[in-house]
Amino acid sequence: MSQTPPAQNQPYPGRTGEMSPEPRDEMRDYEGRNLLAGKKTLITGGDSGIGRAVAVAFAKEGADVAIAYLNEHEDAAHTRKLVEAAGRRCVLLPGDLADAAHCASVVEQAVSELGGLDVLVNNVAFQQPVNGLEELTDEQWERTFAVNIHSYYRVTKAALAHLREGAAIVNTSSINGLRGNKTLIDYAATKGAINAFTYSMAQNLVERGIRVNAVAPGPVWTPLIPATMPEEKVEKFGGQVPMGRPADPDEIAPSYVFFASDRLSSYYTGEILAPIGGETLPG
Repeated sequence: MSQTPPAQNQPYPGRTGEMSPEPRDEMRDYEGRNLLAGKKTLITGGDSGIGRAVAVAFAKEGADVAIAYLNEHEDAAHTRKLVEAAGRRCVLLPGDLADAAHCASVVEQAVSELGGLDVLVNNVAFQQPVNGLEELTDEQWERTFAVNIHSYYRVTKAALAHLREGAAIVNTSSINGLRGNKTLIDYAATKGAINAFTYSMAQNLVERGIRVNAVAPGPVWTPLIPATMPEEKVEKFGGQVPMGRPADPDEIAPSYVFFASDRLSSYYTGEILAPIGGETLPG
């Protein structure tokens, strides 16, 4: 994307085809190098946005993919088409990952369909801006935590029965988990929790040879943005970073390939990689 998007909004959870401009999330110019040849991967929130770009990148690197998503069946079907065009299998797993039983179910279905599990990407997310804490309801707080951090705990816990030495877990954090956000209070809190969960699980699993890392993007043009932000904020989205624009998902997905590939990142665990458009963070 060369500039900030025009004003727009749509119902949650948002659809790629109704975005203007449509995000670059198909990894069209990406050339794989068999970095994930034969790997079996599960991506939550894999139907669109960053999840879609990661699914296609993984497929182009030789991996089969299962994607868990809420109910965006049209987006999910398109992602499957892209994965299959790269010559790999794609399993669609719809349902609400705020539900504890469904978290375990998607892992079991992915393992059953793909024949195992080597890489887990916890990526699913919910956000809804508020003007202040008084406006933040118990229901929204609990929904945000259920989707954004409880699902990471539950999906990871279920996956551990199947992950072997050499496996990788990649969690999606956010710039908001590193510095907070005055209107995304609950969302930022969950992203901070994801960072701490990543650090802790990296230490916990290092002796089992399972690496755990996180990607913490800055502003990225995905369906979640017009589906959860007012039009006037969408119009300025990403304009605050030094690059003056949001990222497209295609620009973020290679970070996930890096962490998923033992060839590229065998000495990385407990790391948070932040593609944030030129911002610098203290510490």
